[in-house]
Amino acid sequence: MEKILVKNSLHLRGTVRTSGAKNAALPILAASLLGTEDIVLEDVPELKDVEIMTEVLKSLGSDVKKIGKNKFIINSKNLNSYETKYELMSKMRASFLVMGPLLGRMGKTVNSLPGGCNIGSRPIDLHLKGFEALGAIIENNVGDITASAEELTGNKIYLDFPSVGATENIIMAAVLAKGETIIENAAMEPEIVDLANFLRKMGASVTGAGTSSIRIRGVEKLTGCNHQIIPDRIEAGTFMVAAAITKGDVIVENVISSHMKPIIAKLKEAGCEVIENDEAIRVIGTENPKAISIKTLPYPGFPTDMQAQFLSLMTQLRGNSVAIETVFENRFMHADELNKMGADISVEGREAIINGPKKLKGTSVKATDLRAGAALILAGLVAEGTTEISEIYHIDRGYENIEDKFRSLGANIERVDRE
Repeated sequence: MEKILVKNSLHLRGTVRTSGAKNAALPILAASLLGTEDIVLEDVPELKDVEIMTEVLKSLGSDVKKIGKNKFIINSKNLNSYETKYELMSKMRASFLVMGPLLGRMGKTVNSLPGGCNIGSRPIDLHLKGFEALGAIIENNVGDITASAEELTGNKIYLDFPSVGATENIIMAAVLAKGETIIENAAMEPEIVDLANFLRKMGASVTGAGTSSIRIRGVEKLTGCNHQIIPDRIEAGTFMVAAAITKGDVIVENVISSHMKPIIAKLKEAGCEVIENDEAIRVIGTENPKAISIKTLPYPGFPTDMQAQFLSLMTQLRGNSVAIETVFENRFMHADELNKMGADISVEGREAIINGPKKLKGTSVKATDLRAGAALILAGLVAEGTTEISEIYHIDRGYENIEDKFRSLGANIERVDRE
């Protein structure tokens, strides 16, 4: 069983390049099912989730070729299946994103209920509600969801919650539908903007992405295109927090600073110096960081995917910090792991109070989910002794070459194979 070992590594410094965004690459890979000509994708991160998604595409009849490290050529002209294999769906929640494009392209899709991180209830009812509004008939047969329609027709759809996945899935179903679709209370994440830009390059008519109202006018068919995936704002944020927690000096390259506003604001509030350039952000930690409060919210609010990393940082801040989680109800499992290392975190419902600063000590901990794994690496950087992190397959789902990148900044981190 592979584990990651982290030893005390204060004052990280240097430059690190952010990979392409996982949460943009996955829906764009799914959307490639809509194209009938070659699609070239660049800056696709080398991750377990990406590997699973490409296997899903192949199982449906897409021709997927990997060219070099982060580049794919995909041709979905000859799709021959609308049914996604259970063994692939069960590994990753984002595999459910093929439902929208399959419904739009083939008029039918059969999908098992998705898997993924155990961070709380992530219902797919908003996805299905959107498909029904477009004219699909939904059947639930013992864990298998079937959606079918002789013809999808545009409609006005209001989302009860600005769900990223539902917004993406409905967009992908609607681009080939007859007439106009308007999604109200849509999610506004940068990854949705990237998906819309990609679809437009293939010939789709999508406007308003990045706002709460997205308008899609159906077209006859989509072709092919070249597209570069946007930088991963969560990976960038993780290395920015690494600079802060180790009192280091780190330049994060390949980053869009407008996507990082909540993270920049909170690091400055803690006392860090943050310098923004065209495609880079430099974070210089402070010797006397101050307590802060965060509250996770849909974009452009503070991202839930950065809550765990900030919890690690808060263990080193002076005073009582507060973290409120509003997006997922089960996303404080990493608090118990941090407490094993000597943190003083009390969780009640969706609120965590962190009393700091505390001297952390390395011990055996487990990555309870993807971002929790990153948080434990950050805690290990400032802990005395060695932190041994297990269940690191979660980390590999969202971070490309994470040990190499941390080592390039001076971190003492390695992956080992231990029974």
